[in-house]
Amino acid sequence: MKWTVHGRRPLYESNWVSLSLVDVEVPGVRRYEHHVIEGPDAAGVLVADPDRGVLAIWRHRFLADEWTWEIPGGMVDAGETPEQAARRECVEETGWEPGELRLVQRFRPIAGQSTQTFWLFASDRATRVGEPSTEEVDRVAWLDDASVRGIQQRNESLDGLSVIAFLHHLGSR
Repeated sequence: MKWTVHGRRPLYESNWVSLSLVDVEVPGVRRYEHHVIEGPDAAGVLVADPDRGVLAIWRHRFLADEWTWEIPGGMVDAGETPEQAARRECVEETGWEPGELRLVQRFRPIAGQSTQTFWLFASDRATRVGEPSTEEVDRVAWLDDASVRGIQQRNESLDGLSVIAFLHHLGSR
């Protein structure tokens, strides 16, 4: 059954995130205020070069105070397509520009609370174009399949884009 939206009350807004209370009604069941979190979409790219391996970054996530392996990715800027964002983020974070991108998956990381969409692209090659241009990355590496499998087994990849990317890669081998 389709829920009815009666209105929205913003609680907080910034360029990164907004929080609202939405007056919704589940037909014939109940009406209540539901918390909604919104923010820009995100995009990432799984570069799996047959000769080099999987392009990955090692970085610290300060919120959880954890080190993690991730694919290159980040927020989609205004006026940018998800594909353009994935390509830009890859270059910024790794210094490698991916080849042709193909969409692997799009998903909503917290579907019951947000319309934010994450876009996962894949490429089977990349060209070195320089050094990473961001301070977010501690290390850039090409990982073989055994390393990617170990990262997944040890829970060293924690964000949704990277987990899906690594599992997709391993599942397609």
